[in-house]
Amino acid sequence: MSKTVVVFNRPLEETLKAKLEQHFEVADYSHLKDPSEDPGFLEALGRAEGAIGSSLKFGQALIDRAPNLKVVSSISVGVDNFDVEALSRRGILLCHTPDVLTETTADTGFALIMATARRVVELADWVRDGQWKESLTPARFGVDVQGATLGVVGMGRIGAAIARRGKFGFNMRVLYHNRSRNQEYEGEIGVEYCELDALLEQSDFVCVTVPFSKQTEKMFGKREFELMGPKTIFVNIARGGVVDEPALIEALEQGTIRAAGLDVFVKEPIPADNPLPRMRNVVALPHIGSATDATRYAMAELAVDNLVRGLAGERPKAPYNWKDLDRD
Repeated sequence: MSKTVVVFNRPLEETLKAKLEQHFEVADYSHLKDPSEDPGFLEALGRAEGAIGSSLKFGQALIDRAPNLKVVSSISVGVDNFDVEALSRRGILLCHTPDVLTETTADTGFALIMATARRVVELADWVRDGQWKESLTPARFGVDVQGATLGVVGMGRIGAAIARRGKFGFNMRVLYHNRSRNQEYEGEIGVEYCELDALLEQSDFVCVTVPFSKQTEKMFGKREFELMGPKTIFVNIARGGVVDEPALIEALEQGTIRAAGLDVFVKEPIPADNPLPRMRNVVALPHIGSATDATRYAMAELAVDNLVRGLAGERPKAPYNWKDLDRD
């Protein structure tokens, strides 16, 4: 009998779904916004050995409903929707999709740097609303990116891609903070390691690319924004949870920092009462970091490959908790 895999929350291209169907019985529930209480999904999950998708809270309750589950393949880099400890305790392999979205996400991060520095959205709206009736005055001037100091918090693949754009494209001085120094990037790119407080004090732009975890939750709050100061622009392409959002709102309202470019928020989609999208010194995007056709297809393709390999007993290309399962 073929192994069963369930597809949730992220429809697959027909070519990728066909690849799964060559190996497995596919139970497709990707059309449901939240399948966690759907009887059909729960029945399929109960006999499934594999699951693939994204944007579903996959916690202990769902894991308990899946006694045969061996591999979960997320179509994402971040795994904060998954109870990784619970999966590992059960011996369930979790896979994800790094690398394929590195450059696209870095493009998004640098777009936010440029848009906030030159007040692109604010001034485009000003023109659209018919307000451009005289020469631009200093009150509407932006700031230079060229030659400024960029602080990157989280020097992984995406952080390094941001750093390259700043260093080689805009002649920026690039500081970075990470859990550990990366001498390879220091030599290749010319980035300079800093303790976090020093980076915040010296940077004109602070770009955050750290993964979300218990250690990084609310990493940026009132104290950190005060260290940045009124000339600094804050850019977050990591996860909304790394920021104390009320503290960010206060910092922007009071001029503690100059502006913010945000692709991620604590609650997504943003609730109607969240003031951030309506603030003139904020550029707010709907989590578009990897949102291009080519990148999303590459992510799904890698996730399918991870699932096929994992259920065949092979090491996938991108396992997340491989070491936790004591795999060789």
